[in-house]
Amino acid sequence: MSTLRLIERRQFPRFVLEPMYTPLAVRTLEGDQPVGAFDIEGHAYDISEGGARFELDRPLKPGTRVAMQITLPSISDSDIGPGRSILVFANVVWLDEDDQIPPYRMAVVFTHFARAGDRDRLVRQFASGRYRAAA
Repeated sequence: MSTLRLIERRQFPRFVLEPMYTPLAVRTLEGDQPVGAFDIEGHAYDISEGGARFELDRPLKPGTRVAMQITLPSISDSDIGPGRSILVFANVVWLDEDDQIPPYRMAVVFTHFARAGDRDRLVRQFASGRYRAAA
């Protein structure tokens, strides 16, 4: 009798988000320079300290470097304004090739957080207990 074991390859646990309540905006990068404004909008499905899975109305090929502004649901009434958003730089690592019409599903790996405190703000969201672990 054989036992099938699943190996977790992720460095950080993922948490499920409510897509319609977790908007994000993306802009592409050339080198370290942004191209345009945060004008590609979408919604996040799940997130970890190391990356996110999301959808956009425009597909981005794997390897595309991006800057992302992710607006997290507020933890409390006092948690409003720019503090709800995290800014990250990331690389697109996956595009669902089955998507032929928008929205397009894809995933990124975060390369670094853009502002001091953004990583901590994200970790506090996870510690709040409001999110369930993704499968």
